[in-house]
Amino acid sequence: MFAKVISSVVFSLSLFFGVQTMAAPLKIDSSKSSVSAVFKQMGVPVEAKFNKFTALVDYDAAKPDSAKASVEIDIPSFDLGDPDYNREVLKKEWFSSAQFPKASFISTKIRAGAAGKLDVSGKLSIKGKTSEVNFILNLKKEGTVQLFEGSLPIKRLAFNIGEGEWKDTSVVADEVIIKFRVFGQ
Repeated sequence: MFAKVISSVVFSLSLFFGVQTMAAPLKIDSSKSSVSAVFKQMGVPVEAKFNKFTALVDYDAAKPDSAKASVEIDIPSFDLGDPDYNREVLKKEWFSSAQFPKASFISTKIRAGAAGKLDVSGKLSIKGKTSEVNFILNLKKEGTVQLFEGSLPIKRLAFNIGEGEWKDTSVVADEVIIKFRVFGQ
């Protein structure tokens, strides 16, 4: 009885103050989810993955415009498939992971788009630089699991990734595509 009264009071206060309650965040399946970066090195496509990241997604298919999402990426988990390359990209000229161990994305607006898509805006922070970004998020329902999938093109030099001699884009292209697949339930 006491819990019912408290619940009723909280609901009434939230209506009075205009607070919108969100559904509980989806439980993210990190064993299936992935974040990677695709870029060209000397004209050849390279895909590297981030082995550690966390994602929080509040999403209700009935209210897509009230969705919220955030992702935090562990920069030292960047894996190019070779230990020497992995150590190199963590240095100051590239990710400067000792000073900036995390990259993040926080949504500022999510709107229903074309069928099965969301238009997402937010703030992307890498290596101490923050930029407003926009991208399309594809939605797929697989049984009880919701798949959020998309890609975000960025310019690495806008985030100071590749300083000094590495600003030359003839070896490593400026264009990078961040690809992600997040499974939530």
